[in-house]
Order: sequence, then structure tokens, then C-alpha cells
Amino acid sequence: MRARLSGGHFRMLNEKLYTCSGQDAFDYFTNEPDLFDVYHAGYREQMSHWPEQPVNVIINWLKSHSASWTVADFGCGNAAVSKNVKNKVFSIDLVSEDPSVIACDMAHTPLESSSVDVAIFCLSLMGTNYPSYIEEANRVLKPSGWLLIAEVRSRLDPNTAGADPDKFCEAISKLGFSLVSKDAKNKMFILFHFRKKEKSKVVKNIDWPQLKPCLYKRR
Repeated sequence: MRARLSGGHFRMLNEKLYTCSGQDAFDYFTNEPDLFDVYHAGYREQMSHWPEQPVNVIINWLKSHSASWTVADFGCGNAAVSKNVKNKVFSIDLVSEDPSVIACDMAHTPLESSSVDVAIFCLSLMGTNYPSYIEEANRVLKPSGWLLIAEVRSRLDPNTAGADPDKFCEAISKLGFSLVSKDAKNKMFILFHFRKKEKSKVVKNIDWPQLKPCLYKRR
């Protein structure tokens, strides 16, 4: 019964995160910080069924590159990236029990402009205003900086009412990025590597595709 109640709470919180703005989510969990623990307990349970964790793929990628790079981990969860690499990592999420984690709306971070080499979104483009998170990553990234996005595969599958991945990439490109690689071999998630152009003119009124909520069914 406890597991079923916990699962019900997770589904409710998960749906809220996908269907409200980042500011609304920040306000909600600021007032009810204990619910963030409930959410992450349910999240870890769901992720335990995945054959491969996207955060581990990203960690291994970082380890294969320069340890001098500064990293911004948007939606860091338990700050796994920070705990497993030598890089300086700004861990960002809605609630901070760990003093190393910055609690804020991801569309408005306290990071300085052009201050980081890598920005990461690992299954964290959850708000209805997700483009503003990517725009914030663009602001804090240095020219030639890396943007890594791991997203649930079904959200970018037109065959299951998901967004067109090409249109998703096109929107990010108009923000001033080049797509370096798209890894779609994993059955659960897609991993994109973008690189910020040295100089580019950001297109106004970008047509961002809507990303459908990733909602879990009652078991």
C-alpha cells in the first residue's frame, strides 16, 4: 500500500512538472520541499528499469574531455554529474538540500553570461516553457561551448504523437548552435550534442515544437 501511495504521488508530481512553467514548479516546490524528495524517489524507481542511464553516458563523455571545462547541469537531481567528474560543475535544480546545488527556476539562473563550457539537460526539459531553459543555457555558454540534451525517446517520436526531432534540432540551430551528433541507438532516450557557434545572429520568433508530457501509467 505504501508503494502504491508513493507511486501515486510520483505520477501526480511528474505530471505537474511537465504541465506547468518552470517558475510555477519552482514556487510549488519552494513551498513544499519535501515533495521534491518524493518525486526523486519515484524518479529513481522508474530509472532503475532502464538498461542504461543517460547521466552515465554524459559523465563518461565529460571524463573523455578536458577536466578544466566548467559545466552547468540544468535539472541536476542528486547532482550525479558533479559527484563523478573533476570539472567545476554548477548543479542547478528547483530545490537545494545540498549546499552545492543552486535552487532556482532554470530559465533564470545566477550564472554569468558566457561563463561555462558545457551545459547539460539530462531528462530535464520538463516545463511548458522549456525553450526558455535552452535560451538560458545559450546565455551562459561560451562561444564554441557544448550543449548536451538527453531526452525521453517518445517525446521526440512523431509516430507516438511526439515532436519531430528534426524540427527540435532546427529550433536549437536557429538559437545559434550546430548539431554535432544525435545518438538514437538507445531504446529509451536520444542524446544530442550541439556546439555553440563562435558568432551567430539569433533568429527571433523561433518556432519551437511542443514536447509532449512524459506521463507514467498507473500499474
